[in-house]
Amino acid sequence: MKTTQIYPVDAQAPDAELIARAAEVIRRGGLVAFPTETVYGLGANALDAQAVRGIFLAKERPAYDPLIVHLDRAEALPQVARAIPPVAWELATHFWPGPLTLVLPRHPQIPLEVTAGGETVAVRVPAHPVAQALIRAAGVPIAAPSANRFGRVSPTRASDVWADLAGRIDLILDGGPTQVGVESTVLSLVSTPPLLLRPGGVSREALAALIGPVQLLERPVPIGERAAAPGTLLQHYAPRAQVILYRGEAPTLYATLQAEAQRWTEEGRRVGLLIAREDAEPLRSAPAVLGIAGSLADLEEVARHLFATLRALDEAGVQVILARDFGEAGLGLAIRDRLTRAAAGHVVEVTPPD
Repeated sequence: MKTTQIYPVDAQAPDAELIARAAEVIRRGGLVAFPTETVYGLGANALDAQAVRGIFLAKERPAYDPLIVHLDRAEALPQVARAIPPVAWELATHFWPGPLTLVLPRHPQIPLEVTAGGETVAVRVPAHPVAQALIRAAGVPIAAPSANRFGRVSPTRASDVWADLAGRIDLILDGGPTQVGVESTVLSLVSTPPLLLRPGGVSREALAALIGPVQLLERPVPIGERAAAPGTLLQHYAPRAQVILYRGEAPTLYATLQAEAQRWTEEGRRVGLLIAREDAEPLRSAPAVLGIAGSLADLEEVARHLFATLRALDEAGVQVILARDFGEAGLGLAIRDRLTRAAAGHVVEVTPPD
């Protein structure tokens, strides 16, 4: 059992002494949780295989699920990847720092522990000032998945990290809530055309506008099979409660959620609804705890609050979460991806009666 320390840090102007302390933990092989613009990451020296193994141990993460390597600038890309195509530099120019991860051929100095034994590496440059300061001060690339127990809801606040990993890691830098709220987009550049492995903070539309057609990974990776990138397993981002995702249009969607909430309640289960702000009035009489993620007109808000809403419903003691879909345009695709995996693929298509 480790003694986990937590330090508040200014998200925009991080204290150099605190960053230096955290960087020293990274250099000596320890584990530091830190904020990025997407979610909190659990970082270790990406060049130190033993330190990387510590991430898997702390998270109880299976070795077949690879990690993302974080850099402080695009110019450091040749340190971790080889055979870098021109499109990678084009994407880096437009989207780095930011929530885009590129999958490229692995540089030999990146341990296979980072890549789950594969010959490709996932890499990005985070936009958060604390993350950038930590990587610069450490002087090494930092491997960092989300700072939570494996498969559970990703952390968007330092308190989420503490709840999952206190006693398992060395230090938490508390930079307040994250801004994007869902993980980075993961794009494989070893496929032609490029393959979108995980939707995230950069939309498919934005990628296609820059580089042309982008394929979408259609089949989730079964549990036990090596993943090409994190976040592609069938079940992930899951709360303790059972999740079911409903896709369809009002008013049929409202009628279905109302009826399903009633059915589960009559079966003795405490129900939560993960919905939009616009849904609250139509569903006010549903026998359920309402979890409002944000407005249908502002998917950035929904993404930012998605994981916190799932955690809040868990904390309210619900046993079943009935979640509405938010479409597939822009960030909607990433939100749908997270909810589909939280539901382990249990998706119900709601259609009007004949």
